[in-house]
Amino acid sequence: MLSNIPLNLLPMETIDIANLFSEKVKVIDNLIHLADKSNAQNQEQTNKAFSEKWQVVSSSSTKEDRKKAISRQRKWHLSLYGFKSAEELSFFLTSKEIIIDAGCGLGEKSSWLAEMSPNSLVIGIDFSESVYQAAEKFKEQKNLYFVRGDIANTKLKKNVADYILCDQVIMHTEKPDKTFAHLTSILKKGGEFSCYVYRKKAVPRELLDSFFREKTKKYSNQELWEFSEQMTALGKQFSELKTQIDVPDIPLLEIKGGKYDMQRFLYWNFIKCFWNEELGWETSTYTNFDWYSPSNAKRYTKKEFETMIMDNHLQIKYFHEEEACFSGRFIK
Repeated sequence: MLSNIPLNLLPMETIDIANLFSEKVKVIDNLIHLADKSNAQNQEQTNKAFSEKWQVVSSSSTKEDRKKAISRQRKWHLSLYGFKSAEELSFFLTSKEIIIDAGCGLGEKSSWLAEMSPNSLVIGIDFSESVYQAAEKFKEQKNLYFVRGDIANTKLKKNVADYILCDQVIMHTEKPDKTFAHLTSILKKGGEFSCYVYRKKAVPRELLDSFFREKTKKYSNQELWEFSEQMTALGKQFSELKTQIDVPDIPLLEIKGGKYDMQRFLYWNFIKCFWNEELGWETSTYTNFDWYSPSNAKRYTKKEFETMIMDNHLQIKYFHEEEACFSGRFIK
């Protein structure tokens, strides 16, 4: 009798989350464990890097710093995926039965989605140890589950999700194009997929970033944290110069001409040294660690991202671009 009732109209305890998977899974409270290791060296290093990052963020950040960072991320989220307000996003979500947050980290965004759409079933998935902290922190949200596993192989059945969010994560998988295809396959016909990718920068910056991807796995976490603090200090010092420079177009290096703040010019074209005065030292350092610590961090041109979308037979509902990224919302 219940089979013809939309899932989001059923009490959450009526929905058997295990039935959404293509193989038998064990659900312990709000947590499912599928996989915690990768056979790919770069992916395993990337998983460990994010386990380290999220452990430090959760244990060292002040409540005020986390509040600022979360508020900033939520505001940015709306512009990345084409929503004018949180209310508009909430209205959009309430028609979705199954929502997947692919690459959920500490689960803050998963929790936000579950809060905005209490009759939807929200599943946050991450390959790092962060899911254990997320599951513990948000265990009171009855429409929210967490899965430790690979978002490139979720074990979810095909055509099961109404909405998939993969925010600032897909480029950290071993083969992002295959991950994109897998996530598309578990999306229902007519469902929507929101995704964000890093944007390729000027040639000098790309050369340094690619060089560091190979080097990073040779460094200890302590060395990477020290390096991240050095990048924060560098960005802060450049920012405090408050110097404007006029830069000519340099097409062979893909450097766009114009008037730049010195720190911004170096940041976008030569070296990532993130500093944001409002967010402060710790969050700026976390941001630098987030960039430099993982081996997997693929960047895309606009054409490459659009090709990936079209190759998976998705229609573009909303497309966003800025210096850091491309993102959008796509319909299957």
